[in-house]
Amino acid sequence: QVQLVESGGGLMQAGGSLRLSCAVSGRPFSSSAMGWFRQAPGNEREFVAVINWSGGTTYYADSVKGRFTISRDNAKNTVILQMNSLKPEDTAVYYCAAGKRPYFNTGGDYGMDYWGKGTLVTVSS
Repeated sequence: QVQLVESGGGLMQAGGSLRLSCAVSGRPFSSSAMGWFRQAPGNEREFVAVINWSGGTTYYADSVKGRFTISRDNAKNTVILQMNSLKPEDTAVYYCAAGKRPYFNTGGDYGMDYWGKGTLVTVSS
C-alpha cells in the first residue's frame, strides 16, 4: 500500500519561510515523479511544483516560481518543498503526490497517481 505523509505545515507571517516534507512508502521512490499541490478554502486543488525521478528536472506554477523550491532525497524516500517569501495567498492545505512513472506531465494531474492527506499552511499578513 502506497503511503505519502506530509509534515512541516503551520502558521507563518508573510515574508517568512516554511519547509514541507513528504515521506513515501510502499513503492519504489526513485522511479516516481513527485509533486506538490495545494487547495485553499473554497478553491479547487491547484498545481504547485513537480520533480522527475532524479531531481534533474522541475516545473513550477507561475505563482510560486522564484519563491518555492522542490527537491528530493532518493536515499531517504523524501520530497521537500522549501517555501520562501510566503504570502497570505499561499494559505492552503498542501498535498504531496507521487506518480507511477519517473517523468511528470505538464498539465492535468501532472502524472500523479497517489496522494497524501495534506498539511495546512497558514500565512498571516
